[in-house]
Amino acid sequence: MNKNYLFLSLLMILLAGGLLLLPDRTNYSQIPPEDLLWDIIQPTRYVTTEQVAKMIIEQDPTLELIDVRDADAFKAFSLPNAVNIPLDSLLSPNYSDYLGIEDMNAVFYANDDMLADQAWVIAKRLNYSGIYVMKGGLNCWIKTIIQPAPPPETASLDAFDLYDFRKGASIYFTGKTITAPKSDNKSKVIVRRKKKTKATAGGC
Repeated sequence: MNKNYLFLSLLMILLAGGLLLLPDRTNYSQIPPEDLLWDIIQPTRYVTTEQVAKMIIEQDPTLELIDVRDADAFKAFSLPNAVNIPLDSLLSPNYSDYLGIEDMNAVFYANDDMLADQAWVIAKRLNYSGIYVMKGGLNCWIKTIIQPAPPPETASLDAFDLYDFRKGASIYFTGKTITAPKSDNKSKVIVRRKKKTKATAGGC
């Protein structure tokens, strides 16, 4: 069997578990399963931590961050201006106004992709648009935005540009300046960076 189909089958089984959380599925207009499967395999349903950080910094009015972890995890740490809608409460009448808002981009996130992917499947199955998942979740947020690591000296210019953005974002969110690690080599090193080729993808 093709490995891609095996992967998609396992993903569908895993994510379909989230559909069990629907309170009364007969009250919702659902998209056909084949359309849902097609949407699931599209990489465009993900946004990177850098994209989210940029929207927060720029105070993008179309951004709606939805933290689908439990209330205790949300209180311990969350992204600025995020609303907490635990996965098992996603379709509660108390939160019905948070999905399907015209011209808004709802971005689900959790510690990793698991809960956020399930939330996305539920919302997409019910034909909501403008919904995304922050790729890698808060684990990736910590790694790329809060504690970014410098690229190797031989990295491309795009990688250094991405690192510069991450450093700036880290200062914005933490107030702490990132200092480059000191080198033990006291001799002057001339670094020749690779020529710019193609855009470097962010994320984990």
